[in-house]
Amino acid sequence: MTSTSREDRAFRAADLGTLVVMAWSGEAPGGDMPYLLAYTLGDGAGGPEGSVDAVAALLENNGLPVGGDLVDGATRPGLPVSLLVEGGQAVVSMPGFDARCVPPPEWLEAVAERGYAYFVFTTRPWPGAEPGKPIAPEALAEFVGADETLNAAAHIVLPPRTPR
Repeated sequence: MTSTSREDRAFRAADLGTLVVMAWSGEAPGGDMPYLLAYTLGDGAGGPEGSVDAVAALLENNGLPVGGDLVDGATRPGLPVSLLVEGGQAVVSMPGFDARCVPPPEWLEAVAERGYAYFVFTTRPWPGAEPGKPIAPEALAEFVGADETLNAAAHIVLPPRTPR
């Protein structure tokens, strides 16, 4: 019998720094696509490099490949990442990470129509995009669309669950 063991990469939560999740929707084939973006400000105890390493370890420990294939949460019932949409809020949870955001109404409509959100969790820090401060659509498009962001990210299709 052959077994595979997975050894989690060690990281300190303090090295993650401030983690931010934001939601928006954008035009895509078949109607609006609901997106979620998670990133660090790079302000962890180990500085930006420590934050990059810590986020990469968090993703790897949860079975999410950085820069790899799209993970379809609908076909991976054991995936330790979940999206809860309740009371006009979106909550993303995985071991070592829980974040809540208030998405715009068009995001809520898009996730209801599509039955999933496209979640991008990047290891690339975005120090200028602090929680509670407005982000210009151009700045969001520039960060999210950059190869440095996309190639340093896990990409997950997450179906929402609702409370029972």
